[in-house]
Amino acid sequence: MGIVTRYIVFDLLKVFTVTLSGMTALIFFGMLGKEAVDNGLGLAPLLRMLPYLLPQAMQFAVPGTMLLATTSVFGRMSAFNEVVALKSMGISPWKLAMPVLALATAVSLGAVWLSDLAVSWGRLGVERVVLESLEEVVYGQLRVNRSYANGPLSINVRRVDGRRLIQPTVTVAGSGNKSPWTISAASGEMRFDKQKHSLFVRFENVNVEGSVRVIDPTFVEQEIPLDQLKGSGGRSPSTYALSEINSAIRREGKKRQTLERESAATTLAALTTGGFPTLSADAWNPVASEIANTSSTLTRLHAEPWRRWATGFSCLCFVMVGVPMAIIRQKGEFLASFFICFLPILIVYYPLFIVGIKQAKDGAIPPPAVWVGNIALALWGWVMMRKVVQH
Repeated sequence: MGIVTRYIVFDLLKVFTVTLSGMTALIFFGMLGKEAVDNGLGLAPLLRMLPYLLPQAMQFAVPGTMLLATTSVFGRMSAFNEVVALKSMGISPWKLAMPVLALATAVSLGAVWLSDLAVSWGRLGVERVVLESLEEVVYGQLRVNRSYANGPLSINVRRVDGRRLIQPTVTVAGSGNKSPWTISAASGEMRFDKQKHSLFVRFENVNVEGSVRVIDPTFVEQEIPLDQLKGSGGRSPSTYALSEINSAIRREGKKRQTLERESAATTLAALTTGGFPTLSADAWNPVASEIANTSSTLTRLHAEPWRRWATGFSCLCFVMVGVPMAIIRQKGEFLASFFICFLPILIVYYPLFIVGIKQAKDGAIPPPAVWVGNIALALWGWVMMRKVVQH
């Protein structure tokens, strides 16, 4: 049995490695092209982005590759009647599947780590490269679309002549204690200052609305810090590493408690002193909105570890379906077996997973419910495997 186990595992690893390389390359270049088109990036920023995109491409490629390798190996064994021969010797198909399931468990653990790396390091790295290349990105977007928007910043122009913006209108929405402002001008030019980590826009013959103070309307230079372009929402919960989530939950929990205590104290003071204007909708809505945003962030942080682990262990669930399906077909057409397995996964598993994630992030269902799709696949594979054993 040891020889058969080594044969299956080595064959599976060979197919998995070759296929993973091809699928990762395909997804990787697709993501690279999308970033180039969406952000108007040149060669230099795209080269800096390569290491950050690789784990993101691999996290999408690994589950499908594991399913493809499984259907290939067991489909070929079944087509050559090797499974029938082993069953006639009293060897249960479960013994054939066990080393593959053990390997799939190890790959799933690696997929969890890869998913964690992709969102916490890869995604943040891509965002950082885009922000550092903002001058090139903005000019590229304005040349093509004559408009650019990123968080609170929006820029519209009539046209771009070299580096000169003709009739630009720049608007920065307010966030926190910062008031919104809008500047319209006859012409302008942008430059990025790496040391100050800011985008500077120079205007000529301006018209200003908002909080910007202008001494000479014939020439204005306005600084836009890149941190301000991330908006007021701060870091997204989906970009935290698993090791950071617990501390983020404690921090957001303390923030919510502080906001609730301050809100209760303000309400009590207003009721006892007659300061009812502080309880008006205009005064209360910002506080209520901040408390709601903090609660939403907490809910998403609680759901995130369950999502990462469920995503990683989709590899194991795919294998649990792929092994019996490939054996049942008894044909060497592994691509047909792959698509027969993948179609129900596409129709059933991914909708269940996506809906579960959305509901868990909204707080409508408990976070463990994101595993419903994985459990459904595992049960389906177990039922099919019992049929393989019995027949």
